Amino acid sequence: MALIELSAIERVFTLGDSEVHALHALDLAIDAGEYVAIMGPSGSGKSTLLNLLGLLDHPNAGTYRLEGRDVTTLSAEEQARVRRERIGFVFQSFHLVPRLTAAENVALPMMLAGIAPAERGERVAKALADYGLTDRAGHRPDQLSGGQRQRVAIARATIMRPAMILADEPTGNLDRATGEDVMELLEGLNASGVTLIVVTHDPVLGQRARRRVMMEDGSKVEDTGAR
Repeated sequence: MALIELSAIERVFTLGDSEVHALHALDLAIDAGEYVAIMGPSGSGKSTLLNLLGLLDHPNAGTYRLEGRDVTTLSAEEQARVRRERIGFVFQSFHLVPRLTAAENVALPMMLAGIAPAERGERVAKALADYGLTDRAGHRPDQLSGGQRQRVAIARATIMRPAMILADEPTGNLDRATGEDVMELLEGLNASGVTLIVVTHDPVLGQRARRRVMMEDGSKVEDTGAR
């Protein structure tokens, strides 16, 4: 079953007197449980695509159906709920809240969703244990290594049990060994049924995915390994 269906997506940015077509006539379907790498050079449209998939941006034209629902027609509040409950984000720069501890960062999506404190505590404790972070629960991001921060980010991204994880250059700020550990965590989640979409310009990282979508000048130019 298609988790994501993009049809005739257009995204245009105005820069001064000119228009930049960041995405042009893009059609893309991704099934539940797939592992997809979105690849291409800088300026190819891959980050714009990721932002659209994550409901962080809106297309100028076209439709985006997520789990069969046209999410482009939803209100900002409804989109925020979908983003919170169905989509997990993992970024190159971690995007943790500096003043919150590791446990508080992981709990944040559940707080926003109104989940009771007792359940939040249980789920956070399990997530921290699963990612080897129990002894770092009370540490703030500036007290954690890069690998630990990314594991906190992954725990936060998955605490609401999302349908998909969007990972934007998830190993970009990590050394090779730590990056390998992070990718194994993400691939383990994919093996459990979570759809994993990784945006990268790194061909080595891209080759790990079962499917690779190549972007160029806002268009899909190659799609290999599709089901």
